[in-house]
Amino acid sequence: MKKNLLGMLLIACCSFEVFSQEKGALMTADTTNMKMLFSKLKKIEYVGFSGYMQPQFQIAQTPGIKSFNGGNFPTNINNRFMLRRGRLRIDFARYTKDNMPKVNLVFQFDGTERGFFIRDFWGRVYENKLNYFSLTTGMFARPMGYEINLGSSDRESLERGRMSQILMKTERDLGAMVSFEPKGTTDWRNHVKFDFGVFNGTGLTATTDIDSHKDLISRLSLKSTKIGNNLILSGSISGLFGGFSNRSQQAYQVSSNKEFELGSAIKVAPRQYRGADFQLKIPNRNKMFTEIRAEYIVGRQSSSENTTETPATLPNLNGIPTPFYIRKFDGAYFYFLQNFINPKNQFVAKYDWYDPNKMLSGDEITDKVSLAEIKFNTLGLGYIRYANENLKFVFYYEMPKNETTQKKEYTSDLKDNLFTCRVQYRF
Repeated sequence: MKKNLLGMLLIACCSFEVFSQEKGALMTADTTNMKMLFSKLKKIEYVGFSGYMQPQFQIAQTPGIKSFNGGNFPTNINNRFMLRRGRLRIDFARYTKDNMPKVNLVFQFDGTERGFFIRDFWGRVYENKLNYFSLTTGMFARPMGYEINLGSSDRESLERGRMSQILMKTERDLGAMVSFEPKGTTDWRNHVKFDFGVFNGTGLTATTDIDSHKDLISRLSLKSTKIGNNLILSGSISGLFGGFSNRSQQAYQVSSNKEFELGSAIKVAPRQYRGADFQLKIPNRNKMFTEIRAEYIVGRQSSSENTTETPATLPNLNGIPTPFYIRKFDGAYFYFLQNFINPKNQFVAKYDWYDPNKMLSGDEITDKVSLAEIKFNTLGLGYIRYANENLKFVFYYEMPKNETTQKKEYTSDLKDNLFTCRVQYRF
């Protein structure tokens, strides 16, 4: 209701002006306008506004580094101010007389110095007989893993891991999803959730779908459940099963001699992920917590020679279809979170890795293959100060480490550490 106060005041002011200008039968005019006012206020009651912005300052170890923390630095530049995110979200929700959700609509926009983009544009309708099921359609986050679905305003690390950003850029996709999430129950049903969705596959990297194949994504979750006297456990298993139309009917894969070789009779280039995650929360004294999170994802990714990013177009050269590159990958994230002194202070440690090609490593990565095969490990350490419910400060030092290879650019670890100071304003 606080978020709607401004809108109500504006309508009230407009209505007061109408009352003051009305002449003739005063009681009749007042009654008519009051009905109009209450009707407008009733509509506003169902709408909520929220948002946040994240201005930040960064210092890189060397000029022009490549970074998954806000993007690459320009050549010869080692520090910058930037607006990482500027989000505005509008929610519309209606409930039954038993206070169960009936319908929910969300519109979210992102505006920075780099442009203005949509993020969430989805609607959800709830089944109100059993209160077990819901249907979501539109542009929304894929139900794959934990970190993908953790909002940027709540996430303790500055960004999602390298693997998430490469495989599922911007996290969202166009599709439809059915969810099983019983409400109003007190038994085991209150602790489980199952999502199953069908998606285009390209997400926000493309303005339209690029073929007729769809991604099938499912996730079975255990919601936060108290274990014993103190522990709080949650977790999930998830899978993505999709692919791309391979118009060349050929694809490159790593053979036993550690080189890419061209194979044939591959009509669908696979995109298949399997993952598992858990979150363990340990209450401390004075409302403080210790939390441990872990997530692992393994699978096969079809993309191009020079990147493992999910493609925005089918590979081609001057309109002629070219083969996909199919790689076996894996990656993981680990978080350690600890409040100290009081709940407003938090220490953050995050370690993640992404190995884009498990068939090649170290000296096997030569000039015969691209830089896309190189494995990265990243350690991040940070301090968060939660000043109040609308303001937090984040100080974060990130240390990526690449594997050493026979490629000239990566015979040793790059000097690409990065320090970030971020302020988040939220309403």
